[in-house]
Amino acid sequence: MNEVAKIRTDLPAAPETDALPHNIEAEQQLLGAILTNNDTYDRIAALVKAEHFFDPVHARIFEIAAARIQKNALASPVTLKAFLEDDAGLKELGGAAYLVRLAGAAISAFAARDYAQMIYDLAVRRELIGLGRDISAKAAKIDVASEPREQITEAEQRLYKLGEQGVAERGFQSFLKAVTEAVNSANAAYQRGGGLAGISTGLIDLDKKMGGLHPSDLIILAGRPSMGKTSLATNIAFNIAKAYRRGRLPDGHEGAVEGGCVGFFSLEMSAEQLAARILSEASEVPSEQIRRGDMTETEFRRFVEAAKSLESCPLYIDDTPALPISQVAARARRLKRTHGLDVLMVDYLQLLKGTGRGETNRVQEVSEITQGLKAIAKELNIPVIALSQLSRTVESREDKRPQLSDLRESGSIEQDADVVLFVYRDEYYKEREKPGDHELEKMAAWQAIMEQVHGKAEVIIGKQRHGPIGHVELSFEGRFTRFGNLVRPWQDGGGNEGF
Repeated sequence: MNEVAKIRTDLPAAPETDALPHNIEAEQQLLGAILTNNDTYDRIAALVKAEHFFDPVHARIFEIAAARIQKNALASPVTLKAFLEDDAGLKELGGAAYLVRLAGAAISAFAARDYAQMIYDLAVRRELIGLGRDISAKAAKIDVASEPREQITEAEQRLYKLGEQGVAERGFQSFLKAVTEAVNSANAAYQRGGGLAGISTGLIDLDKKMGGLHPSDLIILAGRPSMGKTSLATNIAFNIAKAYRRGRLPDGHEGAVEGGCVGFFSLEMSAEQLAARILSEASEVPSEQIRRGDMTETEFRRFVEAAKSLESCPLYIDDTPALPISQVAARARRLKRTHGLDVLMVDYLQLLKGTGRGETNRVQEVSEITQGLKAIAKELNIPVIALSQLSRTVESREDKRPQLSDLRESGSIEQDADVVLFVYRDEYYKEREKPGDHELEKMAAWQAIMEQVHGKAEVIIGKQRHGPIGHVELSFEGRFTRFGNLVRPWQDGGGNEGF
């Protein structure tokens, strides 16, 4: 026993890397399959990279073989020998003879994909171990410049990035597969009553123009102050959350078959104020009465009942002010992981901050923010609705309807957005043109105009990648800050609710 213990203590300490998960035999089999049949590389290229190999010599062999195959040159033990003659690591393994042994020992190219998957999975495990060690080391080192919150955000970003590796790597797909996906999308639209491939906003005419809210789209909702941007955003958020129904999706996964989970970044209003607005819409009690507590017993009962019915709505509000775009991304990922996330809203874009690295002006910062929001939409595969202010040039024009050129501070807002919507209420401007009481003719004309525009709003579609531009008329009830579907003269009542 003592002799055995003595022998063991004499052995050199195993290096730390030996504890890391790896499979040398799988690496040898994959390399052998590639050197025997170069076509094998095309089947595994999207999955495995040189950095996924545990043995550095194997990584170099793979790198050189891949470089030659990509140039339509032969990668074999003979052709690779010239590139690796001075490689010290390969010399230790037997030099060029090792390359011949790799090719000779390859069992079958048929199993190459399985070996590649195994190598990739083990590489991810090693990265997870490395990430854990990094987190531990950073947490142990107390540094003024490294806040714990920043460390958590950084760790989350790295973990999510690691989790999403390989997901976006689609490469070429057959036309049959593309057609199948198109048919599935059309089938989803058909099942939802026709004309709707995305998530319904609850506003019929807007859905018809846009086909709903599409995954990976960045939608900019812009307007001047008092036009009702936040009201429209909360209306849409509430409609989506209220319609939420979970079930099995066509691809077999569990998810939202109707409506969805909504994340709402409210940088301007508190969560309480936002909730009061939504309750005002749902209970039909004016928001100023809710704020003052000036309600009749019937109104208060309606208010409480609306609050109870909304308890289970999957609508999550974050009212942290002046958030940097990196934090928005991290929190959105966390929400998707913990509760699910189908639509993200940001109120409003100009209140977000960039990363603040280096000397950047405001235009560059806004550009970074819009690119970040588009990246979130693509990464999480959800529609992102970001509210935006418009410049004052609108006010100096006779026609106050906004245009794309009115978007404030950066052309990148227009460039990065898939859809740009403008909220416009003619009633707001016409109210301010009221003539004096003594001008009877002007007053009569003004009242006639006010009757036409009262309770109406427009959503102008200034840009849409997937469809036509144009405008949609909605009803607007200022007392409840509520947008709804506009009843046409030829429609027999009903259907004027946006909910």
